[in-house]
Amino acid sequence: MEMIMHHIADSHEWHVISYNSDGEEKHITLPLPIILIDEGLHIFMSSAFHHGEELVEKGNKYYKLYHGKIYETDAEGTINYGEHHEVLNDKPIDLSITRNVASMWLSIIIIIWMFTAAARKYKGAPSAPKGIQSFLEPLILFVRDDIAYAQIDKHKADRFMPFLLTLFFFIWVNNLIGLVPFFPGGSNLTGNISLTMVLAIITFLVTNFSGTKSYWGHIFWMPGVPVPIRLLLSVIEFIGLFTKPFALMIRLLANITAGHIIILSLFSLIFVMKSVAIAPVSLLMALMMFMLELLVAVLQAYIFTLLSALFIGMAVHDEEH
Repeated sequence: MEMIMHHIADSHEWHVISYNSDGEEKHITLPLPIILIDEGLHIFMSSAFHHGEELVEKGNKYYKLYHGKIYETDAEGTINYGEHHEVLNDKPIDLSITRNVASMWLSIIIIIWMFTAAARKYKGAPSAPKGIQSFLEPLILFVRDDIAYAQIDKHKADRFMPFLLTLFFFIWVNNLIGLVPFFPGGSNLTGNISLTMVLAIITFLVTNFSGTKSYWGHIFWMPGVPVPIRLLLSVIEFIGLFTKPFALMIRLLANITAGHIIILSLFSLIFVMKSVAIAPVSLLMALMMFMLELLVAVLQAYIFTLLSALFIGMAVHDEEH
């Protein structure tokens, strides 16, 4: 289990390939920038840690990479533990470009390239969609017609289309990158709670800053309800403002992380049982799970975007009397 969690966790370097040389396993990795703020700004490459085996001295302080996190230590690299085996060493402010951050920028480049290439097609003479244009156009129409227009009043939906399109393609592309088993794939960005939390917070802000007077009235002083019930329901509705984005955050995190864990667990069966006979069964089940994860990748992007559109639609809906 420790090996699996290590593979799905974030890292300060990007693993490229492993190979055996003279009976010794060697790894080729892409070092990433380390950016620390600790009585000044310290910038260096993660290769300076030599996979956590070396200390890095900056100024009069020493830093050690330990289990994927950077701690301040003494000149001997001592790690101090608490009563429950927690690390007590101080940590600098870490603004490093980790594997997940690098993967996120890769996905942004891919998305910009796709939409820029498709936009160029529309600048010329009208013609039948082809290439990347024929791939993106049905998806854009799907997000517009089956998500935005279905959940938000049509005369208001177009205002939120850039946000919903960005949300859908950003989650989907990063889900697919996470399923690629070799460099530059394999990152677990959408299975990182920091990323899902930020996406949920953005949806929360867009929803509530767009809310109409009627929307807030139905939350804090809903009409046609006895006063004692209003007081009770207003508390429940207020809590609901935060449980909705929380559910968005956990749903995406849990589904993507669970998929990675299951696939890695199926491959691990070969080594746990120490039998090559289990390999065909393990590989077949992992392949089936991988195909299912391709569906989950787009399904989770769809669900997150759909629920975001639903929450926005509820907030901007014009009250009918």
